[in-house]
Amino acid sequence: MPRSNLALSNLRGLVIVIVLAFHSVLAYLSFLPAAEFPFDTPPYRWLSFPIVDSHRWFGFDLFCAFQDLYLMSLMFFLSGLFIWPSLQRKGSWTFLYDRFLRLGLPFASVVLFLMPITYYPTYRITAADPSVAAFLHHWFALPFWPSGPPWFLWQLLVLDIVAAGLHWLAPNWGLLLGRLASSAGAHPMRYFTGLVVASAVAYVPMAVAFTPWEWSEFGPFAFQLSRPLHYAVYFFAGVGIGMFGLGDGLLASDGMLARWWPAWLTTMLVAFILWAAPTARVMADGDAAPLWLQVAANLGFVLSCASGCFFLTAVVLRFGNMRLRLFDSLSNNSYGIFLVHYVFIVWLQYALLEVELFAIAKAILVFAGTLLLSWTLTIAMRGVLLGTRVVGSEQHASALEERDNPPGSLVAGR
Repeated sequence: MPRSNLALSNLRGLVIVIVLAFHSVLAYLSFLPAAEFPFDTPPYRWLSFPIVDSHRWFGFDLFCAFQDLYLMSLMFFLSGLFIWPSLQRKGSWTFLYDRFLRLGLPFASVVLFLMPITYYPTYRITAADPSVAAFLHHWFALPFWPSGPPWFLWQLLVLDIVAAGLHWLAPNWGLLLGRLASSAGAHPMRYFTGLVVASAVAYVPMAVAFTPWEWSEFGPFAFQLSRPLHYAVYFFAGVGIGMFGLGDGLLASDGMLARWWPAWLTTMLVAFILWAAPTARVMADGDAAPLWLQVAANLGFVLSCASGCFFLTAVVLRFGNMRLRLFDSLSNNSYGIFLVHYVFIVWLQYALLEVELFAIAKAILVFAGTLLLSWTLTIAMRGVLLGTRVVGSEQHASALEERDNPPGSLVAGR
């Protein structure tokens, strides 16, 4: 396997580790209120924070804030890399059929069967009647069906449908994206600037109109109002980068992006400050925050997002382009881990509520337990026909060129 593809395979494994770490610490953020969020009362903040522990650590706030800036955008970007070769190989209709099986079926299965199990502890914490029957009564009374982190799958499926539709109507539409990305390897800063500008156009007006944090739910379909167009920019940026292969362009293991990783680290840190300073003021002022301050915070998000994506990708390309058996397994099973991990996260956080441990110790136990249980369950699922249909076979997952699967996810807080 080429070194760039190997690095991306390892990046896939690293992304799922970050996703699990992000969700593992959500119960221990210092800014959370002292009391748990009520299950039946809008705006249903328990969707973002199913468990609220009394043990907190401010370092987790900084960690989650940083991951929220770039992680989901990176996942959409990685998911777009193999879209064009797959469309060219399969055609629009076969591609869509495969994507519905690969994304739609798991989304429906996890949301329908796993999410009620996942959120049952959330209900029990504040319930007068903690029985399963009472929980189901309250669950079906909700004005939506909570989807948890798999919201990523349906939004990715929508983007796949758009890509397939464009391919059917205009088979050469991807060539334009390819031309825009053709010089990215030699001039990564120029490409970075273009990405920042495009995402700013897509994100800033939406964030001003709806705030950067507002979510909406319709049935099982949840989305962050400010970000769908922003995610589309990163998805189609990935399509363009992946058009002509990965070995010689922006994602070359010995290319300019990888060699400049210290510069991307510096850019990322500066951008984080440019986001954090105005965002703190906006959150403190609320609706009274002036428009210029909101725009500054939103531009800081756009810059932080792009620089975070570039830095993590550059580091893995530079130092992670070797074969590691553990990461091979982690990467090959990352989709299944993503699908099932949230149920373990919430139940482990719930089990540790009354345990007198530091927040860091609790988070480590939740993370390690979730990784081990999710990984083991995914491997076990590959041994049965239905499980293979949902998470894919080992042979399918091991061929990076055939990977039409998302790299695994979390949503910022969801």
